[in-house]
Amino acid sequence: MTASETLNSALHRVPRQPHAWIWLALALHLGVVLVWWRWGWALGLACLFATHMLFLWGTMRPQSRLFGPVLSRLPTEKNVVWLTVDDGPSHETPALLDLLDGHGAKATFFLVADRAAARPELVREILRRGHGVGNHSRSHPQAWFWALGPRRMAAEIDQAQATLRDITGQAPRWFRAVVGMANPFVSASLKKNGLARVAWSARGFDGVRGEPDSVVARIVGALEPGAIVLLHEGASHGNNLAIIEGVLKAMDEQGYRAVLPENFS
Repeated sequence: MTASETLNSALHRVPRQPHAWIWLALALHLGVVLVWWRWGWALGLACLFATHMLFLWGTMRPQSRLFGPVLSRLPTEKNVVWLTVDDGPSHETPALLDLLDGHGAKATFFLVADRAAARPELVREILRRGHGVGNHSRSHPQAWFWALGPRRMAAEIDQAQATLRDITGQAPRWFRAVVGMANPFVSASLKKNGLARVAWSARGFDGVRGEPDSVVARIVGALEPGAIVLLHEGASHGNNLAIIEGVLKAMDEQGYRAVLPENFS
């Protein structure tokens, strides 16, 4: 195995023990029972609350590794970043591809499978232009993805993987949880589909905020070697293209290149 292949293998970490959290939960709750029995209900209740808060934190924090590995940045000191674009494909995809080409930048598009099925030609065009495609769920249930049970979670991830594979002829290797929040039931489907979970280290909340100057400033302020940048397309505010153009211009000015992890070395 070459050094590049070894590094890529280290970046692409699929959960090996997707059900290990069950043993953690059992051990913690056993501890709660012992505390309750030995020191009374007040301390026992506090410990129970702390245990549930730990699991909630593990679910709500995109960079949390409590339930499985997640990639939040590339391990490098070089001026390279990984651009990731969520929630497409959309009516903005063709213009976004032209914009990336104009700056010689590559990105991974984390696609919603139902939207991809409605615009399969855009998915294939993303790959033809040399970009990557990742799994971002079947239907993007942003209000309650974090709370899905095992069957619904598996359906969201497995069906998205099948749809994107059918459109492109190749299975995605990367997964991003909806709104970044991944509960314990995510890991089993990631292992089944050979997917590694990706978070981010730089974001401007451009999925909901449409003020280009402030959003770009927030993202650019978090740029550093190996940063994973979270971007969006197709948001209702209509300014995603202006925001992405601002980020690309700032990257050019600061000497950053946008690379894919598959080509990272």
